Amino acid sequence: MTQHTVEKIGGTSMSQYASVRDNIILQGRPKVDAFNRIFVVSAYSGITNRLLEHKKNGQPGIYGLFAKSMQSEGWKAAITDLRNEIKRINAELFAHSDSLQEANQFIEQRIDDAESCLDGLLQLCGHGHFELGSHLETVREMLASLGEAHSAWNTARLLNEDGIAARFIDLTGWQTQRHITLDERIQEAFADLDLSEAFPIVTGYAHSQRGLMKSFDRGYSEMTFSRLAVLTQAREAIIHKEFHLSSADPGIVGEQNAEPIGRTNYDVADQLANLGMEAIHPRAAKGLRKNDIALVVKNTFEPQHPGTLITTGFTRERAQVEIITGCTDIYAFTLFDQDIAGNFHEYDQDIVETIQQCKAHIVSKGVNANTITHYINANLQTIKRIRARLLKRYPDAEIDQQRVAFVSAIGSNMTIPGIMARATGALSAHNINILATGQSMRQVDINFIVKELDYEATIRSLHRVLVEEDVPRGSIANAA
Repeated sequence: MTQHTVEKIGGTSMSQYASVRDNIILQGRPKVDAFNRIFVVSAYSGITNRLLEHKKNGQPGIYGLFAKSMQSEGWKAAITDLRNEIKRINAELFAHSDSLQEANQFIEQRIDDAESCLDGLLQLCGHGHFELGSHLETVREMLASLGEAHSAWNTARLLNEDGIAARFIDLTGWQTQRHITLDERIQEAFADLDLSEAFPIVTGYAHSQRGLMKSFDRGYSEMTFSRLAVLTQAREAIIHKEFHLSSADPGIVGEQNAEPIGRTNYDVADQLANLGMEAIHPRAAKGLRKNDIALVVKNTFEPQHPGTLITTGFTRERAQVEIITGCTDIYAFTLFDQDIAGNFHEYDQDIVETIQQCKAHIVSKGVNANTITHYINANLQTIKRIRARLLKRYPDAEIDQQRVAFVSAIGSNMTIPGIMARATGALSAHNINILATGQSMRQVDINFIVKELDYEATIRSLHRVLVEEDVPRGSIANAA
């Protein structure tokens, strides 16, 4: 299988079936000429938020409510809301009553099974010898699988109704009695599949012995996508999103100023993922990078645009900044203790382990002789848990936390003399106070920590001086 591609379709794109069919699947070609492609699909937009928790604001979905279910049955109301939303989605997609009925029956049966499992688990844990917390990882996996099973089944069925040969490939392991590795599950599913005869529409969630969510959480579909590309020896991996990988958010700098990057490397992709701007999960990118499989990020709604090509060895001949991006909802979490000097490793290890135990994401950190600051993407409740645990461990320490914004200038080749001076000068000219900053030795990123209120102004200022004024229009996408 060396002539095919493996392509992932994002949730927002999935919610617009006609665009997926015309812009991604067919791309204006005869139906038979579009084969030799594997499609890994995400859940419809918003469904995984309902199943687990809202990705941005942390509002609990079925999983979050069930985790507290010994005191509340709010998760049952959330399941009812999920059923209603899924039926609404199906009603918009299926014009024929028979197809709509089958689509509803398929996903309703899975939801019924999941609800029965959750009820049974609560009864079991009510006996005292069983503890709910020890089963929650499995619950999270089971609930996550519902979203992709729904969207993949629907898409395969809709394509068949439109005269396009497609096959639903279910990697969720639903009701399986065998717990096998991710690679084994993929290899079994594709062992006898002829890619020249039909499009495989594959669930982004895949059940595995170790559990994908334990390692990748919401990045699980990207890992399925990556392993599929590696194991089937794809010639190229493609991600279809609702936007271009651009030099900045067009909503902040203006559509007339932002432009697609065009070319970059996996170092840049990793930096973007670290900031939550997910081109691809770093662990998923590792497999593609190691096997020298190029990754293309395309805009679903501009099918004629080539998108952005990401490869291993690419470095721009002309040093330049490719993208200005960042994230808010960041806490600067600072621990000060005189005893850190000479015991840095012990303190740093304890802090990192505590943050990981509380399932928070470290974006970056800064240190000096007696202070360690971690920039953490988490909600306030999680920050308070981290603080309480560390104060118990280090009662004499002073711990400070404040909400900040994290902004990065990123590029595959940023060996530009004076770039830091130009950047800080631009921010100073707009009265933006820099709380902290740093530049990596790999010359792929420069980071600025500013007040949350200054986030968008920082993006605009840096984009203007490091991209718009430095790089002529169109040269980002065209540079090699």
